[in-house]
Amino acid sequence: MEHTWKRPAVPAAPPPAPGTEAGGTPAGGRGGSRISVLDVIRGFALCGILLANFEPVTHMGFNVPVPEDEVRVRHTAEIVLLLLVNERFFPIFAFLFGIGFALLLDSATGRHARPRLVLARRLAALLLLGLGHQVLHPGEALGYYGFFGLVVLLPATYLPRWLILAGGAAATALSLTVFTGGVTLIPGMFLLGLAAVRYRVPQTLADRTGQVAAVSGVLAVAAVAAFCWHYADIAARSAGIAQSGAVAGLLLAGVYTTGLCLLMRTPLRAALEAILAPLGRMALTNYLTATLLMLAAGWWFGFEDSYQWGALFALSAAILAAQWVASTLWLRRFRLGPVEWLLRCVTWWSVVPAAAATAGAVPAAPGAAAPAPDGGTTRP
Repeated sequence: MEHTWKRPAVPAAPPPAPGTEAGGTPAGGRGGSRISVLDVIRGFALCGILLANFEPVTHMGFNVPVPEDEVRVRHTAEIVLLLLVNERFFPIFAFLFGIGFALLLDSATGRHARPRLVLARRLAALLLLGLGHQVLHPGEALGYYGFFGLVVLLPATYLPRWLILAGGAAATALSLTVFTGGVTLIPGMFLLGLAAVRYRVPQTLADRTGQVAAVSGVLAVAAVAAFCWHYADIAARSAGIAQSGAVAGLLLAGVYTTGLCLLMRTPLRAALEAILAPLGRMALTNYLTATLLMLAAGWWFGFEDSYQWGALFALSAAILAAQWVASTLWLRRFRLGPVEWLLRCVTWWSVVPAAAATAGAVPAAPGAAAPAPDGGTTRP
């Protein structure tokens, strides 16, 4: 019989290296303080989210008149976005959030008397940040992350891991069959991410290459079928396009994620880390600043008055390139992005070290254990 998962009490340790919220070990899976593949996947997802958001954020083509007796013909670029981008990266971010939440809870349990209070502060701050971001980007996800984190993810930490996994699978299936995806996917993805950490999948990823390859193959076969279903709905302008898009999106998100995990076991790993990890480590900062940059670009180029698909792709590439340069330079001096640092200060309710070379620790809360004698990190 399986019992509720409990982390054994351990000595408090200094905060992990840059971006500890992602926690874990390097892509090799042994030692270290980050799971670098998570940064790579997060950076990749950030690229897709920007592409998916550009049209709705800038209201592209909003003022273009369409006669009542005509149907607007979709541009090839729009179809490509529908098939390969829209709804494909949102589930990845939600899944990664569940993983990061669980890893941070593990870390907080080792050095705070009330670790769930630490996480509750973080989620409340994210909810407020999302509500503010709604002004610029109606329908954005941060507010939902904070809300579902408080009402679903935090209470779920008291459950046994098998029940978390079952709940995540059930919530995901319900979202796809009844609510056609969208923000209703968040609770299920959160729980699946939490379950993945409880079953130590991210922490032992280096030893699961065969399993990841098998899962990737199964997902790829299913994704091809869902892709064809979604394409048929797009061509026929079917009323079921939302559901086929949600199913195809989730399956393709799985293919993207497992595919990147496999590529990180090849000589391409260094290139992927160099290109995508800086974006992933500052994903929150980049996500928010991208909204400002997209709004400015949309206004400057008059996106509301026309459909400019070529400009959309070019500007997306330009924004991502600028963010990569900024992130790379910033992380040479600082451990976290500016918004990530502010959120971490709220999380721990203290000013945490920002400089990359600083090795200071987060002040221990009353009742927390003393630092480990060797100053190292103790993991379950």
